[in-house]
Amino acid sequence: MMTCQEVRSGHPVARIGMINFINTAPLYEVWKRTVHRPDWLVAEAVPLTINRLLSIGELDLGFISSHEYAVHPDRYLLLPDLSISASGSVGSVYFFASKELAELDGEKLLLTSHSQTSVSLLKIILEEFTGVRPHYHSGAISENQAVLNHYAGILAIGDEALDLKQHGDFPIRIDLSKVWWEQTGLPFVFAVWAARRDFCRREPVEMAEIHGELVRCLREGLADLKAISAEVAPRIPMDPEDCYRYLRGIEYDLGPAKQQGLALFYDYLIKRGEGVATALPLQFWDKSRKVEGA
Repeated sequence: MMTCQEVRSGHPVARIGMINFINTAPLYEVWKRTVHRPDWLVAEAVPLTINRLLSIGELDLGFISSHEYAVHPDRYLLLPDLSISASGSVGSVYFFASKELAELDGEKLLLTSHSQTSVSLLKIILEEFTGVRPHYHSGAISENQAVLNHYAGILAIGDEALDLKQHGDFPIRIDLSKVWWEQTGLPFVFAVWAARRDFCRREPVEMAEIHGELVRCLREGLADLKAISAEVAPRIPMDPEDCYRYLRGIEYDLGPAKQQGLALFYDYLIKRGEGVATALPLQFWDKSRKVEGA
């Protein structure tokens, strides 16, 4: 697997960014086994790094935080049929707290630095849905419980959230996508596949081939979810059955309900000054259409 530095220094046809959490395993494990294209280089990283590399043009497409598209919609096109979403609980984006949400006004919170999407979702839940204004601090989520005890609440995502859920000492554990679902009646889309518009224009054939392989890998991975769960569970570590239940609860499509939930999230971001107005309506890559103005 290529490092970010190798992706910068090589001369591939396509540079692809992959989030390295186990929630991408149904797609990515199949990709690693079955896609043998040395001209397609893959960089593994946390969402924030993939977002940055795609934004500055050091990647051509990738699995990015949904927030990133709202910030730079002029640079990207969304890829259809692919996301990390949840209709209700997602199981890996948790707010761990010592107090109820309504009691957090003015309290000090520690927020993961790995994904702006989850940070913005938490702020919407606290400020828009609950009406409180805590003090936010961004940083690494330590495994040291004594350090974490300095905060009234901790936002963790991905593998860190899974680990804290199993081993952390927090009286209140809130799944953020469940709160979103209860408040809006819509799924929440945490991550999307997006490609740079200039890449879609420059390499339309490659773009179509890559999208086809992504969809195939996801389809095959979901059909083999039991085996994939057993393979990736030791990374946390967690019980394979727990891993299977977790991955089975994630939704990977980007159908009409997901698009509606994503549009509502972007509407909040735009009103809060975190996204730009041109993020709506959503713009999708379509292999039958020429990409203009990229």
